[in-house]
Amino acid sequence: MPQFASSQSIRRIEDAALLSGRGCYTDDIELKDAAHAAIVRSPHAHARIVSVDTARARAAPGVLAVLTGRDAQADGLGNILCMIPVQNVDGTQRADTPRPVLALERVRHAGDPVAMVVAQTLQQARDAAELVEIEYEPLAAVTDTWAAAQEGAPRLWEKAPGNLAFHWRTGDKAAVDEAFKRAARVVTLRLVNNRLVANPMEPRSALADYDAASGRSTLYTPTQGPGLIRDQIVQLLKLEPAQLRCVSRQVGGAFGMKIFLHPEQPLTVWASRRLKRAVRWTAERSEGFLSDVQGRDNVSIAELALDGNARFLALRVTTYANMGAYLSNFGPFIPQLAAPVLSGTYRIPAIALDVKAVLTNTVPVDAYRGAGRPEGIYLVERIVDAAARELGLAPDELRRRNFVKPEEMPYDTKIGSVYDSGDFAGIMQRAMEKADWAGFAARREESARRGSLRGIGLAVYIERCGGGDIGDTVVLKIDAEGTATLYSGMQDNGQGHATIFTQLLAEKLGIDASRIRVVQGDTDLTPSGLTGGSRFLALGGLAAAGAADQAIEKGKDIASHLLEAAAADIEYVKGEFRVAGTDRRVSLGEVARGGGGLEASHTRASKAYTYPNGCHICELEIDRDTGRVEILRHTVVDDFGFTLNPLLAAGQVHGGTAQGIGQALLEHTVYDPDSGQLLSGSFMDYALPRADDLPSLDCEFRDVPCTTNPLGVKGAGEAGAVGAPAAVVNAVVDALKVAHLDMPLTAPRVWRALRAQR
Repeated sequence: MPQFASSQSIRRIEDAALLSGRGCYTDDIELKDAAHAAIVRSPHAHARIVSVDTARARAAPGVLAVLTGRDAQADGLGNILCMIPVQNVDGTQRADTPRPVLALERVRHAGDPVAMVVAQTLQQARDAAELVEIEYEPLAAVTDTWAAAQEGAPRLWEKAPGNLAFHWRTGDKAAVDEAFKRAARVVTLRLVNNRLVANPMEPRSALADYDAASGRSTLYTPTQGPGLIRDQIVQLLKLEPAQLRCVSRQVGGAFGMKIFLHPEQPLTVWASRRLKRAVRWTAERSEGFLSDVQGRDNVSIAELALDGNARFLALRVTTYANMGAYLSNFGPFIPQLAAPVLSGTYRIPAIALDVKAVLTNTVPVDAYRGAGRPEGIYLVERIVDAAARELGLAPDELRRRNFVKPEEMPYDTKIGSVYDSGDFAGIMQRAMEKADWAGFAARREESARRGSLRGIGLAVYIERCGGGDIGDTVVLKIDAEGTATLYSGMQDNGQGHATIFTQLLAEKLGIDASRIRVVQGDTDLTPSGLTGGSRFLALGGLAAAGAADQAIEKGKDIASHLLEAAAADIEYVKGEFRVAGTDRRVSLGEVARGGGGLEASHTRASKAYTYPNGCHICELEIDRDTGRVEILRHTVVDDFGFTLNPLLAAGQVHGGTAQGIGQALLEHTVYDPDSGQLLSGSFMDYALPRADDLPSLDCEFRDVPCTTNPLGVKGAGEAGAVGAPAAVVNAVVDALKVAHLDMPLTAPRVWRALRAQR
């Protein structure tokens, strides 16, 4: 295997096992005599539970247990809790919405778990689940974000009047109000950010085993951070941390959703401990639609104030954010995360954000790829485009007038971000050149001759990631053979962590990639950590680099004794410690052997964030007769600071852009407004983008190194999902010559807009 190095487009070393069928996902793990679980879910969006009769189910063939909320209460189980404190504008704290693992007195969304059946086989568990008899008293439900905030809406929680989970405000309201008084023009836009379902290829799964001799459980589950899951479950089940090991093998996609604790994970551990045998559960795809935490879903009213020279003066935003029926682990944090990007790439002297988070009879909402940043950038890039059209300016011209310039860095947005680097005008110009912006008019005329409409739209995005209060730790161990093993709490779910870690260590240690091992996803072996928020390289990668540096320094001390030289005279070159100016040397393995092993641990934490940015340009055509939108070309130029592996970075951009296009054109979670039933609960009704919905993506990196970390890196994993939606919508709006259309821009919605113009 060739030695890896930075900036090389190395293929993912993880792929060989996956492509040859040698991967191991949770559902692939076989444990002797593992029982199977099925969940009985509420058919109602909102109801009181009058009674639960499990007698027939318990008597069914193969049934080992039927567990209800009463059993959970009797065993002293706790609730799934929200981890994010929020102070309301009046100084009080946010509403408390404890989520039971099994509903006890009330169900609050269709799909809420009410009972768990455990049987010898999966079919027996499913059959018995149908025998559980539950009497409900249906209650009025509300699923729509806007409707839930209106007076007289059905109330979910007694302690949340008006369904208000919290009311949070940030920014400088006084300065914004003053700026609006001076404005020559005010542009207002009401935007809906549609609700999405993550839909990873691998559904959620949990396999719990119990060792009676030690009283210890092991939970296998696909997650983005086994430590976070373990810590919550031991608290919920009243266990000691040492009593639960949490393991994630390969994870088949996650997109934020698998960070969070769902009821089925503690339920399988609880059932396994009661039965003293292994219990497994894997979601059907239909269950995923009903129970996986979902993303986005907010309504915003944005107002942009401009002076007589089309310079931005202020931005005022009010957002109604749908939290679902319960506040998920990080749920309140998501609408808050829009705030640090509300300045976009522009000089906006005053910004104010008002968030009203509402509770609805829907699945809880939490992070989905981008987590608040896509919502914020979509709002900014849509209102900037709308302002350009109202003022009669080209969309690129208005942006040029207001971009933060490179010489203004570091630039304090005054709303939570300090941009350290970036060339926003240069990025946009390069994207326009690649997209042949200048030649668009001729292409539009050619489409018109064929009876079609053609539009072009751009979006310049920025994202805040890779910083904050929570760091990441790695442990590096080097053995007597010179093999380096890195232990990381960050969990790969498709990004290629092992490849990146290997590249970093191969370069730092000067050893061949074949001598590097990466261990992740096991709370017995790895430090606590979390994958999410485009933080892997800026935190985990830098932690690995720091651990390698520490190991080398420790190795120099050991080598100085082995070589009988001063430590200051020892240099490290390509896997060897040498006495400078001589031919005396010892290998990395010999040093590890001489020192009884070589180990280093390093934590990377940084208050300073990274700010990846870029420009998306979408060109598309609309069929006048059907309203069908076809994307003809999509151009992306990104600034990731320093692109360690361009091939993997491009893969992240492709995936994120596909999800952004999916949101813009196709994906939408629909609940019946009267019954609260999920109407888009399968791939028959929830339209994910297919290969023929996506264009060939033209992707380029134009890096401006980050100044706040030694590698100069910026996050990359979520960038495509942040930049793509606004570019697509701007292109459709350009083609139709309308003020605004809300996502998703499905053929029927576009067709209705065309009919309205006649």
